[in-house]
Amino acid sequence: MIDHVFSLVELEYFLLILSRIMGFITAAPFFSMNNIPRRVRTGLGIFIAMLLYHISLPHGAVSYETVWGYAIIVMKEAVTGIMIGFGAQICTTVVTFAGMIIDMNIGLSMVNMMDPTTRQNSSISGMYLQYTTTLMLLVGGMYQFLLGALADSFELIPINGAIFHTDELTADLIRFLSEYIIIGFRICLPIFAVVMILNAILGILAKAAPQLNMFTVGIQLKILVGLMVMFLTYAMLPGVADFIFREMKVMVTRFVEGML
Repeated sequence: MIDHVFSLVELEYFLLILSRIMGFITAAPFFSMNNIPRRVRTGLGIFIAMLLYHISLPHGAVSYETVWGYAIIVMKEAVTGIMIGFGAQICTTVVTFAGMIIDMNIGLSMVNMMDPTTRQNSSISGMYLQYTTTLMLLVGGMYQFLLGALADSFELIPINGAIFHTDELTADLIRFLSEYIIIGFRICLPIFAVVMILNAILGILAKAAPQLNMFTVGIQLKILVGLMVMFLTYAMLPGVADFIFREMKVMVTRFVEGML
């Protein structure tokens, strides 16, 4: 029989730790995938909260006056966890944008599939790049960095100590979005360049031999050449995963600094 006695103050402190962790799991890459059972995510959040609760002993009392005051602190901790996870999540969406550009160039933009992780329609190339880079990020230790960043956030941002600097957070987000398109084009640049050259060749052939239906031939050639280049450039995906990992570290750090 388990007999564990704790005070109401300790319970309140544990629930605040759990609120930040569950907010992080809701927004962080891999942890927020819908194909992961909710019981697993909830159990993982409680397990991590218990570890961080015992590591951070002794605890200080959380000051509030009413129940609404405590609810505001809970919401603040949940938003803090969501912001940390969101800073990592937006970096992984770059590959989905690159996949959309690839499908638009090779003629597969009308072919969409239901992504079980987000429950949204996604392009074939986008899903391929997303799952492949996610696997490489997991092998490269992405989950260790994210959990370590979450644990360190309790030292940098104590419970009820988050101060949301809206100007800094907005500036960091705009700075990343300005680089979003550039990063996406850098990922799909080989296919984009090859398809552009193929379009130029088809245009020359259409002028040289007007009797040939280059539109029909071009559709098949674009798909064939696009898939071939995608296969040949598969060795570049580890570099893409490393680039996304570096951007993820930068964004998570900036988001945490924006809440100090």
